[in-house]
Amino acid sequence: MAIKVSAVRWLTFVGLTVVGVLVLAVAVTWIWLRGSLPLLEGELETGQLNSPATIYRDTQGIPLIESEDRSSIAFALGFLHAQERFFQMDLLRRNSAGELSELFGAVALEHDREIRLHQFRQRAERNIKAMSPTHRRILKKYVQGVNSGLQQLGRPPWEYALLRRQPKPWTAADSMLTIFSMYLTLQSHNGDHERRDTALAKLLPADLYQFFFPAGGSWDAPLIGDARGPVTLPRTPIAALMEDGDTIAYREMTSDDQVFGSNNWVVGGALSGHGGAILADDMHLSLGVPNIWYRAGWQIPGTDRHMRGATLPGGPLVVVGSNGLVAWGFTNTMGDWGDLIPLEVSEAGDRYRTPDGWRAFTVDREKIVIKGEKPETLLVRKTIWGPVVAEDYSGTPLAYRWVAHDLQGGNINLLRMEGVETAEEALDLGPLLGIPHQNLVVADSRGNIGWTVGGAIPRRVGLDGSRSVSWADGTAFWDGYLAAEEQPRLYNPPSHRIWTANARTMDGPFLQLMGDQGYALGARQQQIRDDLFARESFDEGDMLDIQLDQRALFLHRWQQQLLTLLKNDKRYEAVLERIENWGAQASADSVGYRIVRNYRLKFLELTTAPLLTHMQRRQADFAFGSLKRQLEYAAWEMQTMEPAHLLNPDFESWRALKLAALDSVLARMAEGGRPLAEQTWGVQNTAEIRHPLGRAVEVVNWFTAMPADQLSGDSHLPRVQSSRSGASQRMVVAPGREQEAIFHMATGQSAHPLSPFFANGHRDWVEGNPSPLKEQPARYTLLLK
Repeated sequence: MAIKVSAVRWLTFVGLTVVGVLVLAVAVTWIWLRGSLPLLEGELETGQLNSPATIYRDTQGIPLIESEDRSSIAFALGFLHAQERFFQMDLLRRNSAGELSELFGAVALEHDREIRLHQFRQRAERNIKAMSPTHRRILKKYVQGVNSGLQQLGRPPWEYALLRRQPKPWTAADSMLTIFSMYLTLQSHNGDHERRDTALAKLLPADLYQFFFPAGGSWDAPLIGDARGPVTLPRTPIAALMEDGDTIAYREMTSDDQVFGSNNWVVGGALSGHGGAILADDMHLSLGVPNIWYRAGWQIPGTDRHMRGATLPGGPLVVVGSNGLVAWGFTNTMGDWGDLIPLEVSEAGDRYRTPDGWRAFTVDREKIVIKGEKPETLLVRKTIWGPVVAEDYSGTPLAYRWVAHDLQGGNINLLRMEGVETAEEALDLGPLLGIPHQNLVVADSRGNIGWTVGGAIPRRVGLDGSRSVSWADGTAFWDGYLAAEEQPRLYNPPSHRIWTANARTMDGPFLQLMGDQGYALGARQQQIRDDLFARESFDEGDMLDIQLDQRALFLHRWQQQLLTLLKNDKRYEAVLERIENWGAQASADSVGYRIVRNYRLKFLELTTAPLLTHMQRRQADFAFGSLKRQLEYAAWEMQTMEPAHLLNPDFESWRALKLAALDSVLARMAEGGRPLAEQTWGVQNTAEIRHPLGRAVEVVNWFTAMPADQLSGDSHLPRVQSSRSGASQRMVVAPGREQEAIFHMATGQSAHPLSPFFANGHRDWVEGNPSPLKEQPARYTLLLK
């Protein structure tokens, strides 16, 4: 009996000890985390301001900065960015500088090797020297604010303790590097679209290339021009691509419309009840903790107006938003802003041919610091056109001529949006913006609307940019950049409507200027256009409804084809019922939507596998990449016409291929062990919104990851959503009516899990609640002197 009592006491002691240790660990962690919390209230003497700056924060942490001096506002914004988001800023600058290995070790080395070829840190320093004195002054004060904010933290941001590193001070070059980091997100750093397209055009029979990779089709919804006509069935049989002994290569077909891009549209004053234009914008990017954007507003000195919108931590400006008279939004153009140049190289490989004769490569040495290891020296081969970034399928070295390398490619001219008073003035800024090229859509309080390309457009001579061609004989080159009057522009169209969604916007000469680097299919853009033409008047709520439109219009015909395929086949009775009652929406609770959506992608995979096999025979790592975005037209022809000569030889009939595609989808759904009735789209489309360190250290997810919500929405429709990417923000605003404006942002303002602003606003983003753009009454006040 005594033994039993002793055992109980011992177990109780052990249990209490374990609980005590856990409580102590939680307490220590809590105290440790609190040390890096931002300063919210009080007064701080900085000794660096021309005029005091007051920061008012509401309960969501959205700041409004008041000051009579623009440089002091920049200081205050830098202070906020550092206090709330410094680690994020550090990753942005290291990403484009190719300096991630210094923080993470060899795991980031391959990335750094690729990116260091572009020498963005040197380019950033060059671009700052070329800025106007006013912009340099504002940027300098912003940098001072960042470093002051970092120093005012009780201890460095918590991420650095986990990595056993200290944060480095911020510099003006680092702010430019955040812009270059967005280039790496939104454009290709090695011209992979052009490289793949050139290879496909050369290595496939012409009729097969034109069939599988058309320039567009019936889903097009451009602003200028019409949709393309149907594709023509090729004569060349698919078997002609096969060789004896070939094993057909299969690669899972991920969404062909998974684009880092965005939606935006605008309606003119004739369609609003108040006479002002209304703009909607939602930018589609990877989703993480924290959000890439930081919401902020500030007084525009010398006026009674305020800037409000989304800032990018690292820079002193609003990226998208409103200045009270003009609102603007961005979507990625998917135009062609770089050219690969196949080099004619000497036998020894040390020289290349130019219009002026043979020339030796310039070779720079880049030192890559690697955490825990010796530094590595990278040799960067450079030409008069740009660095050597890759080889084509035949082993020919390729140099890259890219707007991002030039002075025009990176600046902070977006600051000038604060001073524009009309939509026309905003459009005039388009060619001057040193950003990854965007569809710049604008609206003003007078009811005017417009579109242009935000970013400098190169003047190509002797080439259209669609194929990699030699520049060695001097007939192909860039002759500077287009003047403002030469850039494409649309102002106050008769329809009073403008829409963009990463698909082709132009036709004719304007399309030739913009080129094509992987336009989205157009179904999403077409659905937005049709939503806009379905009404004759709009308010902010109507615009939000379009942003949240999750109707599966694009997949309707695929759903009908599946119904026909399975009709009277008793093996699929349960599946047929789910497909019949799919709800016609990308709804989280729909089983049928998941089946139809994934069936189509598997069909694309099986039908294009012979092409992939053919290409991988010449280039082992070949992938379709962005070229797959127009495969829908060929896939639909094969789905409906079932041409025998285009059937994948691995299958005896088109019905066999289709059922194999469906069976593969159903088998994947069954892997989790849930019954079919529970295998909804939401089960697959469950949010995985995590801190970058949470990908490697699971415990970080315990206190930083967002809830695993089952999300509605998908690609090919306005409510773009996947588990790890989607609308990073949603904004609807009529300039001058900011009190009625709407703004959603995933995750919230702060990256700190103990911050009162951590995850504030996230539920509105998940549920689509119309939360306000304008900051609410102040809860915290901080005065910087």
